[in-house]
Parts: sequence; C-alpha cells; structure tokens
Amino acid sequence: MGRVVSIPTPADDRVVSPSDWERAVTDRMVAGDEHALGEVYDQFASFVYGLAFRVIGDARAAEDVSQDVFVGFWQRPGAFDPERGTLRTWLGTLTHRRAVDYVRREEARRKRAELDASRAPTTPDVEEMATALVAAERVRAALASLPPDQHRAIHIAYFEGKTYREVAEVLGIPEGTAKSRLRLGLRRVANALEAEGAEW
Repeated sequence: MGRVVSIPTPADDRVVSPSDWERAVTDRMVAGDEHALGEVYDQFASFVYGLAFRVIGDARAAEDVSQDVFVGFWQRPGAFDPERGTLRTWLGTLTHRRAVDYVRREEARRKRAELDASRAPTTPDVEEMATALVAAERVRAALASLPPDQHRAIHIAYFEGKTYREVAEVLGIPEGTAKSRLRLGLRRVANALEAEGAEW
C-alpha cells in the first residue's frame, strides 16, 4: 500500500503519530510544497487506485479518477480537516464519490447513445432538397457557359480538389495563367448566378 511515513520532531527523535504527519503534510501542501504531495501519493496511491478500480472495474478509468483525486487535493488541500478524521478515510470518501460519478456519467452517455441509435432517421426536407437541386442545376449551367479553358480549370480545382498549382501542372500551363483562368471563370459564374437571383 506504499511506505508508512513518519517524521521526527525537531526536539527529539521520537516518531510522530500519523495524525501529526497528516497535519504537517497538509500544511506543507497549503504552502505549495510539491514534495508533500509526493509523500501523500506514495502513501495512498495504491489504496486510492484499488478503491477506484473496485467501483469502476476499468483500469484506465481508475487511473484517471486516482489522478483526479490527488490533483484535487493539491488544488484544495484545505478541504481536508485532520480534526474530523484520517487522511486515508478522507481520500477514500473522495475517491468513492468521484468513481461513482464516473460510473453514472458513463451510464448516462451509454443511454444517450442507445437512444440516438434507436431514433428513426430524420425525414429530409423536400423543399430544401428541391432548392438545392435547382441551385446545383444553375451552377452546372453557368459552368457550361464558360470558355473551355476556364471550365476545365474550375472543374479540376473545385470538383477534383486541386490547388491552383496542381491545376497548372495538370493543364501544363504557368501558375499565373491557372490563377487567371480560375479567377475569370469564377467571376463569370458568380455574375451568371447573380443575374438569376441565385447565390454562389
């Protein structure tokens, strides 16, 4: 379960009780002493992980919960009150609570996924589909009215997913020429669609 930590007092060599160590290590954490967190981790990591694993039943999730517990203690060390119980008991309560929360979240996520999977697919909006088809036809007609060199450049760029440099390479033309054809072609398409009241 990790080594048992004990520290001598400045006055003599007697071993301090665990409650004294808990007070001291908590005070050091409040002061921002990272070594104090390391001592707490060494002492209780196995206990915290084992408890989380028993609740969740998943090693990776138990590791995540364990890390969350120690990070939470580091961020709010004052939440532990040595006068109300041992650090082991407090960490155990915190671990159990967070592990149960994890299980509940996963169960809720699973139920949402099952519900989404069971829902019937949404019926497509007929009006939207008709509008999209009309727009596509207008674009197709506008492209067909372009000079062949511009039509080819736009088709390669926008329907084959090529860059203007790749368009130039495919067509065997300078990059500046490819840019010019694309720009002029797109302008003509936009003007044609605008004249029909459509958007490009």
